Amino acid sequence: MIVILWNFISFIIALGILIFVHELGHFLVARFFGVKVEKFSIGLGKSIWKKVDKHGTEYCFSMIPIGGYIQMLDTRVNKLGKEEQCFAFDKQKIWKRIAIVIAGPISNFLFAIFIYFFVFLIGISAIKPIIGNVKPNSIADYGGLKVGMELTSISNIQTPDWNAVNIALMSNIGNKHLTLTVKSESNKYFFHDEMKVLDLALWNFKPNEETVIESLGVVPYFPDILLTLSHVLEGTAADRAGFQSGDSIVSVNGILIKKWDQVVNLIRSNPNRFLMFVIDRNGEKLELPLIPDSKKNRFGEIVGVAGLVPETDKWPENYQFKLQYSIFESIGKAIEKTKNLIKLTVSLLIKLLVQDLGLDQLSGPITIAKSAGTTASYGFVYFLSFLGLISINLGVINLVPLPMLDGGHLFFLIIEAIIRRPISKKVQEIGYIIGGVIIFFLMSIALLNDFSRL
Repeated sequence: MIVILWNFISFIIALGILIFVHELGHFLVARFFGVKVEKFSIGLGKSIWKKVDKHGTEYCFSMIPIGGYIQMLDTRVNKLGKEEQCFAFDKQKIWKRIAIVIAGPISNFLFAIFIYFFVFLIGISAIKPIIGNVKPNSIADYGGLKVGMELTSISNIQTPDWNAVNIALMSNIGNKHLTLTVKSESNKYFFHDEMKVLDLALWNFKPNEETVIESLGVVPYFPDILLTLSHVLEGTAADRAGFQSGDSIVSVNGILIKKWDQVVNLIRSNPNRFLMFVIDRNGEKLELPLIPDSKKNRFGEIVGVAGLVPETDKWPENYQFKLQYSIFESIGKAIEKTKNLIKLTVSLLIKLLVQDLGLDQLSGPITIAKSAGTTASYGFVYFLSFLGLISINLGVINLVPLPMLDGGHLFFLIIEAIIRRPISKKVQEIGYIIGGVIIFFLMSIALLNDFSRL
């Protein structure tokens, strides 16, 4: 319950900030061109707080926190005298209206640059993308990737950490080949760069089952998991059984334990069934009976869970680093990161359209809320990175030429500029209905995907 509440609060904070930034873009440009803004709302529906400024603009927070809008003076909605028409949105020159419409998404992109500037300036802990294992007969195996290789670039995009690797790989979904540059160890003291080409003809990425890197057969390096417990989750089966931090697992049901995977498999395969653990506690052997709790995994299978959290071996010092730059370098890196994420988001939308990606990969508010809560729990810098990513997604999606989105308004305005007259009200209404149906359909799919992942 605490986790759900934390996710919800993190989600509301993140969404509130991003909606404010988006609508602020529209608002500032409208004000700059002398258009009267009647209302600036964070959220939809009935107002729960409002205040009116000296210009007559009403600022409010509304009940449904999943949207926002600014309401401008418009002769199509308001009956205005001649002296007021110069303040109406629809009476502005077309280039001014285009600027007002596009200002929201541009604000999201500028905000992402601002966010990533601070992320790179503060610095964020990162792990070098070094291969820990390669699955036999996988795409990576046939492509010649080996354990210990470091992925330094993908399709000419530098990949200093696993996050960069994931972004680069996602942008190559649907392609036939993938070019990698890897750093290999020639001997104990020297490394050399190699180019590898992976054949993606049989690439079948299933995001609900594996990460994009794992779908190629690459397992990232991770330190060995030890048999000593780091801690025990409160209120779990292990907590009730009396396990403590520092306990070392010796055997389970008489089976000598050599690797943590054995413990995991025994617990998962025995929900609500008795297991006898032998542990070492401060040099003394103790027997602890454990009955794992049961839960459904993401495939709908009933598996056992216990709440045991093991210690891990230390990372090699040269595998970890802090991704941090100077002030001027951070500006350039922030712009580059935002540019790459915009390109990735556009690429993924196109691949959804041509069905290189399935609709089962859409995510809705529940997944976003979980991501918000997770990144917030990791720390402020990680939450900032999440905000930057979602801000870019919001900006790109709003530029999709669907009525009800900024892209739809922009599309109508471009047509108006070409035919030199406003599009008829009837055509716009039909467009809004079609756009509304498409958006409702996609949001329904995204919500169903969210529920399937719970």
